[in-house]
Amino acid sequence: MVQDDAGYFDRLAHLQKPEFLWIGCSDSRVPADKITGTQPGEIFVHRNIANMVVHTDVNLLSVLDFAVNHLKVQHVIVCGHYGCGGINAAMTNQSYSQVLNMWLRNIKDVYRLHSKDLDAIEDKEKRADLLTELNVKEQVIHLAKTSIIQRAWKNEQRPFLHGWVYGLKDGIINPVFEMPPQSEIDDLYTYDNL
Repeated sequence: MVQDDAGYFDRLAHLQKPEFLWIGCSDSRVPADKITGTQPGEIFVHRNIANMVVHTDVNLLSVLDFAVNHLKVQHVIVCGHYGCGGINAAMTNQSYSQVLNMWLRNIKDVYRLHSKDLDAIEDKEKRADLLTELNVKEQVIHLAKTSIIQRAWKNEQRPFLHGWVYGLKDGIINPVFEMPPQSEIDDLYTYDNL
C-alpha cells in the first residue's frame, strides 16, 4: 500500500467519517467494501448470520448507537444476499446447536409472518429468495423500531434506512425496501419521550 500511496496509513489513522452503516451477513462471499466499492474509512460495518437486527443483540445495538450518534452516518443499509445459508437453514426443521437454533428462530419468525406467500412458491430456491427479501425488509423495520433511530429521525432527520439484497451469481444489488426519516411505524413501537 505504501508503494502505491505513501500517505495511505497516515490518512487512515486519522480518518473515520463514514456516511454509511452496513449491516450485512457474515458470509465470506459478501464483503461490504467490495460490493460497494468503498475504501477504508468510508463504511462502518456490522455482520452476523443472515444480517439480522435483533432487539436483544447488544453488539448490534452498540454498533448502531455508535454509528448513528457518534459517527453521524446518513444511511443505514441492511444487506442480505441470495443463497444465504442462514435463510436456507431457517427454512428447515433441522436442529443445529442451541445457540444457532435460537438465532435462526428469528428468521423463522419472519417466515411465519409471510408464510401464506412463501408456502405458495413450490420452487425452494425461489422461496428462499423471497424469504431473503422479506427478511431484509423486516430487519429494516426492526431498525426503525429502535429508540436510536427514532431519536435521530426526530432531532436530525437522518439516517435513511435501506434494504438491499446482493446477488452472488451476478453481483447486482437489488434494493427491496427503504424508510426515509420520519417513516411511519406501528404506534406500539413509537417512542414519544425522545
